[in-house]
Amino acid sequence: MLLVLSEGHKEHLAFLPQVDASVVGEFGRIALQFLRKGSSPKIYEGAARKLCVPVEMVQHGVEGLMFLMTECSKHMISGVDFLDSVLILGFGDELNQILLQHHNEIRTILSQLPSNLPAYNNLEWRLDVQLASRSVRQRVIPLLTVHLHLTRGCDSCSDHSSMVLQTDPSTLLHLISTLEIALATMKTTHTRRILRNIK
Repeated sequence: MLLVLSEGHKEHLAFLPQVDASVVGEFGRIALQFLRKGSSPKIYEGAARKLCVPVEMVQHGVEGLMFLMTECSKHMISGVDFLDSVLILGFGDELNQILLQHHNEIRTILSQLPSNLPAYNNLEWRLDVQLASRSVRQRVIPLLTVHLHLTRGCDSCSDHSSMVLQTDPSTLLHLISTLEIALATMKTTHTRRILRNIK
């Protein structure tokens, strides 16, 4: 899968081929530091003074680089697809290899960042079938009970929670078929074209 870049994003990254590859490597380091600790205007000002360019240009370059790398990591783009995605930017081979190195580093950083979203931990399920009752002798009512265990936060300070979901098999089958249809729709070329235009 190739990453489609907007015109504004291309403009922010157009500054990078004009500077030395070591400067781009430093921008990549600043972008990684930005993800770990947050932004710092002093870093942008220092880099702008060294390069004799406006602070906004440095800030846009670093933020554009960070956006490029996080989007590639978010979409799980491989190294080859990453190089193909940045090919339209007109970067040289040395610059592409520096960006590829930072692309690999950013995946490890993003995986280490604490997330506020709950994550899957464990799943327990049980199928209950009521075969009869006092009033009705032959009655089959199946119910699927799912106990979902979730964790939130990092390993040392994780918060555990759980959810109990209950459904009948026909509703579960309908839900599965609807999700499969939605997944198949997301893979069509028409949907990809629409998503490119939205971004």
